[in-house]
Amino acid sequence: MQRVLSAFSKDKKPPFSQMGLEIPDRDKLEMKIRTRKAVSFSFKHTKQIVRQLERLNLSEKRKRQYGVLFLVASASGLRCSELFALKLDDLNFEANTIRVDESSDQCSRGKVGPCKNVSAYRTVLLLDREGKEAMRLLKQFVKENDSRHRLVFYSQNDTPLLETNVIHDGLHPALKALGLPRAGLHAFRHGCNRRWELAGLNPAVLRQQMGHSSATMTARYTGEIPMQQVRSAFTSLKSQLLETMETEQAA
Repeated sequence: MQRVLSAFSKDKKPPFSQMGLEIPDRDKLEMKIRTRKAVSFSFKHTKQIVRQLERLNLSEKRKRQYGVLFLVASASGLRCSELFALKLDDLNFEANTIRVDESSDQCSRGKVGPCKNVSAYRTVLLLDREGKEAMRLLKQFVKENDSRHRLVFYSQNDTPLLETNVIHDGLHPALKALGLPRAGLHAFRHGCNRRWELAGLNPAVLRQQMGHSSATMTARYTGEIPMQQVRSAFTSLKSQLLETMETEQAA
């Protein structure tokens, strides 16, 4: 309906959309600042969350499932809809890769279907320390589970997990106990993006790994880097400079 109506409008903008809104510059700036301060969980934070899961009043099976889910999310940067649609044949433990070619529609009770966009279809390589650790734990996890539909993560009814249940039952109680900011599963994706960017991953490779359609989106995910990580980056740079000087002097 919007397409039909916009075809007859002078500026060709669809009605009832944000395209026609006039947002004050100050409000736009504040929106961008809030985006930069979006919650981001590092792999270290994720391991703390997983340990806290053990203290929650959940079944051992669910604790195990949520724990592996969070670690894979943090290590791979996959969207929760992509994680919930993963099947066993998407995993290649020899190559340390995860193939993404389906997505779970959370608005349709988790129904598995096409991915979000063309860029979302990808194969993610997990070759850093965090990725290898997550893949090792994922391999152990799938050996202990049996799914009729070959899903990696699934509910008691053998259907894809629902994000609301995972957040309500596992993530938020763990965050509250740890005193970490309240956030959704997307915070693991933000943390992965930041980790790869700070590690110096090629921008084009990073964009492909994340399944982003533009460099602007990838940059937006990095957000404001905590001062502790800024100091760490300077320390690493100093060490590299000293190494280079020592090598030149030895030569």
